[in-house]
Amino acid sequence: MELHNIKSADGSRPNRRRVGRGIGSGLGKTAGRGHKGQKSRAGGYHKVGFEGGQMPLQRRLPKRGFKSQTLKYNAEITLTALGNLNQKEVDILTLKQAGLINEIAKVVKVIKTGEIKIAVKLNGIGATAGAKAAIEAAGGSVA
Repeated sequence: MELHNIKSADGSRPNRRRVGRGIGSGLGKTAGRGHKGQKSRAGGYHKVGFEGGQMPLQRRLPKRGFKSQTLKYNAEITLTALGNLNQKEVDILTLKQAGLINEIAKVVKVIKTGEIKIAVKLNGIGATAGAKAAIEAAGGSVA
């Protein structure tokens, strides 16, 4: 096989439909567009969501809700996950390397889910009141 012998597989490239090329083609005269009306004319068609002048659906429905774009930088970690880490000092970088939080996380908070038995010192990580009490009861600290 050489470059001038290469050919597409049969059926992989169907012929383009050539409309408006005479009566014999089967798509002459109106070229498959029917008779008259907006859709038959060149450049004539409505915009997306247009309902013929009726108030469109996206304007009839009430505006509702808000999704903060800064939430993606926040992360949570449970006491159980913190205990399973088996490290004396924990910071955000340690959690990222362990795969417990997302790489783009900037603010991390420990929540009181489960329990912790080892003493852990948190650096640059927040904790809820219940989680802080549990960490300090286990001999750790929150900085």
